[in-house]
Amino acid sequence: MVLTELSRYYGSRSDYVIAGGGNTSFKDESTLYVKGSGTSLADIGEEGFVRMDRRLLAGIWEKTYPRDGDERETAVLADMMAARKPGEERKRPSVETLLHDMLPFSFVVHTHPALVNGLTCSQEGAAAAEALFAGEALWIASTNPGYILSLAVKNAMEAHIRQKRRPAQIILLQNHGIFVGAGTAEGIRAVYDEVMDKLAAKAPGGPGFSGETADWSNSAEFEKVLGELAAQDGAGAVTVFRRNNAFAALTASRAAFYPVSSAFTPDHIVYAGSDPLFVETGSPGNTAALRVAWKDFTAAYGRTPKTAAVQGMGIFGIGPTEKAARLALELFTDAVKVAYYAAAFGGVRFMSRDQIDFINNWEVERYRSNVSGK
Repeated sequence: MVLTELSRYYGSRSDYVIAGGGNTSFKDESTLYVKGSGTSLADIGEEGFVRMDRRLLAGIWEKTYPRDGDERETAVLADMMAARKPGEERKRPSVETLLHDMLPFSFVVHTHPALVNGLTCSQEGAAAAEALFAGEALWIASTNPGYILSLAVKNAMEAHIRQKRRPAQIILLQNHGIFVGAGTAEGIRAVYDEVMDKLAAKAPGGPGFSGETADWSNSAEFEKVLGELAAQDGAGAVTVFRRNNAFAALTASRAAFYPVSSAFTPDHIVYAGSDPLFVETGSPGNTAALRVAWKDFTAAYGRTPKTAAVQGMGIFGIGPTEKAARLALELFTDAVKVAYYAAAFGGVRFMSRDQIDFINNWEVERYRSNVSGK
């Protein structure tokens, strides 16, 4: 199956897909085959796609939904689940199913490359995208995932087609990622290659992660205390530590940490948390400062952190399982890359607080996090 091969190609590449994120689809006149939520692209099989009735999906656009965000997304999700074809009832389609269905291409591949998100999560991203792609790429301003995002892309695509007499194959979502559409799998690869080549020319190199170590002075003691604090709060007690040259530079001070101090995209929130804990120790081995910082964090946010940066030391991933803790570190590392690339486009631009709160409280993303973190 061509879609399976295409999905695995991008899913197995860490420069395109992190933690099983992203989604793919193929459509004919009657059926949309879209990646199931919580399924990894890297090793997806035909059973990993959900067959959707395109007639029923099209009917969603004819309905009027509640203005309240939670009520609206719940109602849309129910209608989307009802659009599954017989035999697919045990599967959950990607949250971006509506978007995949309305795009006028047989193949659609959605990913979150750090290089692309260096552009989409930057201060000058919209202007840079216009210059790089000569008006042939859609730029979608930050929009909460789900129905509202699909509607925003639908409206932008229709306007583009009216103006250019052809659909845009590149869709850049601010603080999210990229969609690419084409009539063939080869067409998808050609467009992605063009995008990545143009961005690499503007933001060459990378942050550099030399000096990697899973041990550092007093890190074991901090790891132990973090595990105790997480266990006390019922959040799971597994912690994983990493230090490298890039992490060391970022944890030198709170000011140095700023470029990665908040959330860039929904995936970063789902796996690494929206607000990394930064611990100013004052002196080496000061675990008392960690306890105070943890208490202040949980009081301020009403949840436990998934990542903790200890001044002068490195980064800890925290989760209920080792896999979840490592995913937190993996997504934090991706955020470091995004921040590095964003410097080429005017510096970082974080998600707004209301968008961060939406993702933290959205049932769909909680489901995805629970499935992937096991």
